[in-house]
Amino acid sequence: MRPVDLIRTKRDGGALSREEIEYFVAGVTSGAWPDYQISALLMAVVLRDMSAEETSWLTDAMVRSGVRIDLTDFAGAKVDKHSTGGVGDKTSIVLAPLVAACGVLVPMMSGRALGHTGGTLDKLEAIPGFRTDLTLDEMRRALREVGCGLMGQTEEIAPADKRLYAMRDVTATVESIPLITASIMSKKIAEGIEGLVLDVKTGTGAFMKSEADARRLAESLVATGRRAGVRTEALITAMDAPLGRAVGNALEIVECIETLKGRGPADLEELSVLLAARMLMIAGAEASQHFAIERVRETLDSGAGLEKLREIIAHQGGDPRVVDDDARLPTAPGRHLVRAPRAGCIARLEAELVGRAAIALGAGRNRVDDAIDPAVGALLLKKPGEMVGAGEPVVELHYRRAADVAAAEALVLRAFDIADASPPARPLVVDTVP
Repeated sequence: MRPVDLIRTKRDGGALSREEIEYFVAGVTSGAWPDYQISALLMAVVLRDMSAEETSWLTDAMVRSGVRIDLTDFAGAKVDKHSTGGVGDKTSIVLAPLVAACGVLVPMMSGRALGHTGGTLDKLEAIPGFRTDLTLDEMRRALREVGCGLMGQTEEIAPADKRLYAMRDVTATVESIPLITASIMSKKIAEGIEGLVLDVKTGTGAFMKSEADARRLAESLVATGRRAGVRTEALITAMDAPLGRAVGNALEIVECIETLKGRGPADLEELSVLLAARMLMIAGAEASQHFAIERVRETLDSGAGLEKLREIIAHQGGDPRVVDDDARLPTAPGRHLVRAPRAGCIARLEAELVGRAAIALGAGRNRVDDAIDPAVGALLLKKPGEMVGAGEPVVELHYRRAADVAAAEALVLRAFDIADASPPARPLVVDTVP
C-alpha cells in the first residue's frame, strides 16, 4: 500500500477500503505520512466526499489511534453533549451541572475558541484557578466524586485528530462533513460515553450556514455515533443572533451563573434545559421529554444545579466563591456604549459580526496559539424583536485597550439592522434528528 495510491483512488471518486483508511490514520499518527500527502488526501476527500461507511471507518481508526476511556466500572449511563459552535453558546456550562445534579454522569471533553466562535475551555479558564487539563485518572476521580468532569483533549485521546485538525485548518479542508464528523465523533466515542446529544448550529453565526448543510452534518454525526454503539441524537438550532446577551469569557461565566440562579436570558435557559432533558432521556433517566424537562426545571429552581457548579469549580481547582461574587472574575477596565443610529425594531443581529467584534477586543483567537483576554467582550443590551430609540445603547463593549474599540464598534454596527417592524423570528430549535 502506498499513500499515492489512496490519494489517486479518492481523487478519481473511488471509495477507500477499511484497510486503506486504517493505513492512512496509522501513517498520520506515526508521522510516516508527510504533510503534503496528508493534505492531498484531505483535499481529495473535500472534493470527492466519503460514504457513510468510509466516515465510520475513519472515525473508528481515529478512536483507535489513542486510548478509549473505560468507564464500565461506573454504574449508570455516561452522557455528553457537543455543540458545533456559535457566538455566546455557553449551554455546556449550564447544563453539565444540571444533568449531574439529576444523577447522570457527565464526562465532557470540550474545545477552545477558533475563528468567530467561542470555546468552552476558555470560558471555564476565566474562573481563577480552574483546571481543564485533567488527566484521564483525574477525570475518573471527578466523575466518582462530583458526577461531572470538564476537560480538554489529552495527548492520549484521538492523537490522529490533532494532526489532521491542524492540517485542515491551514489547507482549506475544514468544510467537509465526513472530516468534521470523524473529528468530533472520534473524541466523543473515545470518552467512553454511552449517550451523546448534539447541538448542530445553523445560521449566520454557525459553520453550517444553511439548514440543509446542518441537517446533513447532523445525520452524519448521528449515524456515525450509532455505528459505534453510542446512543446519539441531534437538535438543529438557530445561530443567527448570539445566544444569550454575553459574548466574552468571564462575561459568559457570569451569565451562566445567573442562569443557574433563574435570572438568565430566556433563550439560554430554554436551550440549556431542553438539551439537559434530552441527555436525561438518552441516559434512560426519564422516559418522556415532558417529564425530563420538568425534572431539569425542578433542579434549576431548587438551586441544586448551582450547587453542583460550585462543587465542579472547587473540585477542578477553581475559586467557588465566584458563584456568589462575580467580582472575583476578571474584569476589563473600560466600557464603551454603542448606540443605535435610528429608532425602530431590531430586525437582525448577525452573530458572526458580534463574534468578530469580541475577537477585535481580544476575547477570541484567529489561530490556535493566540492568547486571549478573559475579561473583554460585549453585552447585548438589545436583541432581535426588541424596540430601540435613536441614540439608545444597543451594546456595551468591555475593553482593555482603547485602540481596539473603533474596530469592534464598526463590526457591531454592521451586525445590527433596525427596521420599522421585526420580521418573524426563526424558532430556537429548527429540527431534530432522532
